[in-house]
Amino acid sequence: MNRNDLGPMAVDRRDFLKFTGGGIAVFVALKDSTLITEAMEQQRGYPEDFNAYLRVAEDGRVTVLSGKIEMGQGVETSMAQMVAEDLRVSLDSIDMIMGDTDRCVWDAGTWGSLTTRVFGPALRAAAAKAREVLLELASERLGAPIAQLQVENGVVTVKGGQGRVSYGELAKGQKIEKTLDHEAVLRSVKEFTVMGTSPKRFDRIEKVTGQAHYAGDIRLPGMLHARLLRPPAHDATLKSVDTSAAEAVPGVTVVNQDGLVAVLHEDREVADRALGLIKADFDVPQPTVDDKTIWDRMLAAAPTGRTTHEAGNLSTGEGACKKVIESTYYDGYVAHAPMEPHTALASAQDDRITAWISTQSPFGDQGRIARALGLDPSKVRIITPYVGGGFGGKSSSGQAMEAARLSWILKKPVQVMWTREEEFFYDTFHSAAVVKVRSGVDGNGKVQLWDYNVYMAGTRGSEVLYDVPNAAVVSHSARDVHPFATGPWRAPGANTNTFARECQIDIMAADAGIDPMEFRLNNATDPRLRSVLEAVAKMADWKPGAAPSGRGLGVACGLDAGTYVAHVAEVTVDKSTGAVHVDRMWCAQEMGIVVNPVGAIMQMEGCITQGLGYALMEHIRFRGGDILDRNFNTYQIPRFSDLPEIETELVPNDDLTPQGGGEPAIVCIGAVIANAIYDACGSRVYTMPFTPESVLAGMKT
Repeated sequence: MNRNDLGPMAVDRRDFLKFTGGGIAVFVALKDSTLITEAMEQQRGYPEDFNAYLRVAEDGRVTVLSGKIEMGQGVETSMAQMVAEDLRVSLDSIDMIMGDTDRCVWDAGTWGSLTTRVFGPALRAAAAKAREVLLELASERLGAPIAQLQVENGVVTVKGGQGRVSYGELAKGQKIEKTLDHEAVLRSVKEFTVMGTSPKRFDRIEKVTGQAHYAGDIRLPGMLHARLLRPPAHDATLKSVDTSAAEAVPGVTVVNQDGLVAVLHEDREVADRALGLIKADFDVPQPTVDDKTIWDRMLAAAPTGRTTHEAGNLSTGEGACKKVIESTYYDGYVAHAPMEPHTALASAQDDRITAWISTQSPFGDQGRIARALGLDPSKVRIITPYVGGGFGGKSSSGQAMEAARLSWILKKPVQVMWTREEEFFYDTFHSAAVVKVRSGVDGNGKVQLWDYNVYMAGTRGSEVLYDVPNAAVVSHSARDVHPFATGPWRAPGANTNTFARECQIDIMAADAGIDPMEFRLNNATDPRLRSVLEAVAKMADWKPGAAPSGRGLGVACGLDAGTYVAHVAEVTVDKSTGAVHVDRMWCAQEMGIVVNPVGAIMQMEGCITQGLGYALMEHIRFRGGDILDRNFNTYQIPRFSDLPEIETELVPNDDLTPQGGGEPAIVCIGAVIANAIYDACGSRVYTMPFTPESVLAGMKT
């Protein structure tokens, strides 16, 4: 086998059957299947020979192998539901294996709310084809035409006659490679018995009882805990190092090779103490930027930009406006702060290495480790246990590279578990960004101008959404602007762009003296957008009124991962201190067919909770490459006492295939809270997070 970091896994059919063992292997050809969605075709890397894999064992149990991973979002259960529905087996007969590079179908990674909307169709197609193969075998076994057969819970029977055979009996002792000469048909929504329900999660018992294994829970004989020497700042360089005192500690192994300085011991606490004995001298340059000046640096470094949307003529639009409003919005760096820090255990033996990694990208890590060690990717196996939160931050696995290098050097199992301080220091933060908007409305309350420039946030979430005849969206991105690494952070860029768009829409509505809900509906003909706005207005019992009304109500809507979402927030603002508390939050979401309603609602609630953080309190302070916030004593995330009363609704749309649900409900949180703050006290805030100081300043202006 040959795999690379971003390319497909090349597996011939003989090798593939070695992986699957006994049973029926079903191949779904990407090029031949009409069930493949446009999104799937855009997802680079699924093998051409097959995009999903199922195995029916001799005992009738179904093993599903997926390159996706489970990090709390519940896809272990929802993927099994999709297979059970179209294979027509019971849900409790399914076993899921996820994120094992030696056993699972190649996948780029678990991010972007792609599991259900992109991998899901492939999984359902495979299940449907597996069902058809099994029915053909049953037809031969029972001597009855397929039209007279029916299947339920993995058992095929003859309609109105004698004869029955189970999937397990059909697969017993056979290795069958079989493709169909016709297209298998997916079950319709009206036929669903498993999809659209909310069964108990597969991982519930392990996680509730503490039996679930994460990367940090795994132990191997002779395993060493590694603690690594860290620089004081990201731009620091090591001038000299003295490890003699650490080497004198009994049982301690010291590695100092190619910039990797580590102490290892069978006891983590001994390794911690030995690390403190190392004397190191670093050269730290004088900082040239901090969290107060980063936005000026971004604007100074910004290139001309790339136009991603253009309609009409901006000059014509400006001439049609009663007034042109110009605003600038700012967003800072935000940490991922997952419950589980980055952790990896690597075990090198002979010319192979196996690593258990807390990662969102097992195949990506496989390629990176292979290149670093000079190995063929087939010699690197990544196994992904449960992941304790990622939010995009575990797309990059620096701890895995460290564990793999140390294990390869020592030929012993090595575990690297970052401390909370290391987790913050090496985080790939949500990017700071700036958005500049010029817009205007005519005398009839119609938006005529939309001139939108986004700096360093990217284009996700920058859709105009509304009916604007004269519009331009331009994205400006530059390298080497950030003094440390940045990367995807739950709906990356969409939170920033939605904040800017929805606040600007609110400003225009207020300037025109129009109710903000009415203003949006008057400028939107998209039926999906209107459906969520109308639903959330009904949920919140919205009463029309121009802002600021003093009620503390705000509205915002957005589009992410193919899903439309709308929020209404009710806030209380302490006008003496500027402190904001979100009292209630309503959220309506339209995501096509819903595979698991309770799972979708849990994701909505999680998005709202996490969104409170970036909107109200989360902000990384830094001075050059020195991260000033390295633990929760200074970096605040939402607590239970911060949470509002949350009400959610899934707006039905069974005419659309399932869309993403892991991120859409977070994109509006900054905007809806900002708009509610303005409605409560007249303070317009342009910088996230909305600190009490910024709210007070807004009231003064």
